[in-house]
Amino acid sequence: MKSAVETLNPTRVRLTVEVPFEELKDSLDAAYKKINQQVTVPGFRKGKIPARVIDQRFGRGAVLEEAVNDALPKLYQSAVEEGELNPLGQPEVDITELKDNELLAFTAEVDIRPEIEIPDYSGIEVEVEAAEVADEDVDKAVEQLRERFASTSVVERAAAEGDVVKVDLEAKVDGEVLEDGVAQGVDYTIGSGELLDGIDDAVTGLEAGGTATFTSELKGGSAAGQEAEVTVTVETVSARELPELDDEFAQLASEFDTLEEMREDSRKRLAEQKKYDQATQAQEKVLDALLELIEIPVPEKLLQDEVETRKHNLVNHQLGQLGLDLASYLKMQDKTEEDFEAELKEQAEKGIRTQFVLDELVNKEKLNVSQEELTEHLMRRAQSSGMSPDQFAQAVVEGGQVPMLVGEVARGKALATVVESATVKDTNGEVVDLDDEDEDEEAVEEVAEAATESDEAEAETKDEAKKEDA
Repeated sequence: MKSAVETLNPTRVRLTVEVPFEELKDSLDAAYKKINQQVTVPGFRKGKIPARVIDQRFGRGAVLEEAVNDALPKLYQSAVEEGELNPLGQPEVDITELKDNELLAFTAEVDIRPEIEIPDYSGIEVEVEAAEVADEDVDKAVEQLRERFASTSVVERAAAEGDVVKVDLEAKVDGEVLEDGVAQGVDYTIGSGELLDGIDDAVTGLEAGGTATFTSELKGGSAAGQEAEVTVTVETVSARELPELDDEFAQLASEFDTLEEMREDSRKRLAEQKKYDQATQAQEKVLDALLELIEIPVPEKLLQDEVETRKHNLVNHQLGQLGLDLASYLKMQDKTEEDFEAELKEQAEKGIRTQFVLDELVNKEKLNVSQEELTEHLMRRAQSSGMSPDQFAQAVVEGGQVPMLVGEVARGKALATVVESATVKDTNGEVVDLDDEDEDEEAVEEVAEAATESDEAEAETKDEAKKEDA
């Protein structure tokens, strides 16, 4: 077999392959054997029909077609390996010449990973928010905890902001009550903004038994995104009573004996969260700075697949669980379909570019993934998916997703390498130390998640190619 590679653009090549007929012998034998099992010829036992009889009865062309279909995937793969290519997705194959007993020639156009030159990234410098915890932050955290321990008692007066009202709701669209537009006994804290727009004004000033009607855009259900006329009836009004901020409250709400100890613990937790947010911000900014340094062409077919994957996940999983369709979602987000498609394409392109760069960094830095690192990553992914580690591991193995998880971990390590080389300063001009093992592990998960959808789109494309070959 002879093969040659022609570069059509940085992400696409054309393979030209010529195969002497003797190299098709195994595929020809397989073709005759397959046809033998499928046909019946009087005077011959099934499976024992001579090749010349098959040629006479069914035509040599049918045998050649079967043989070529059998040989093409293997010949294509050999040409890919000979050309040291890293193909993406399904090739477009065209048989250019087929001479019986002489020659098979074909071309195959396919997208490939672009060659990327990783520049010196040690000069990257980014600025992040300072990880400072103010007294006001601690006050807010303690107040939120206090809110959780608030008690309520029914009062005989008009409802006011901060009160908890038990209400019945009825929503109409175009004068018709929606099948899923009736709810009874709903507890709502006035001013929380956790229900419908307009309900705060409607119930404020009402006593038990009072009714009001207001217009609001529905956030979920069968008429999500539509304007509805909502009737609200107040069953009860309850005043919220907050506990005193003292040592007794600290003992009730925490494991600490004094309010001061509880406040110090809150300060410590807030500081840890700010450090984590700071590390995440640093990773994102360093990644953006790295991508700006490199020209990374993106294969159009892979980009289309990635956009479709992201759109499918949003519409069928995220929005589906909320009872929304795409039109309702776009209305709620105040976006046109064109804006949505452009934003989705931008996100998809960045995801692919990120994956390409980090994969190249893995190769350049010779980064390996240990069994321990893979297991830790699997545990985190299982936790975020709501599955047990054993269930998640079984699903990963059965779905052939182990290489994808390994890729996620490796990309996380690649980004960590770049972040370690970069200079990260906060808004106060202080150099930020990101040398924290737990934060590095979280970085692995964040980066892996960002590139996963690109990986899945590529995997789906390869699966399609295998099905076509079969």
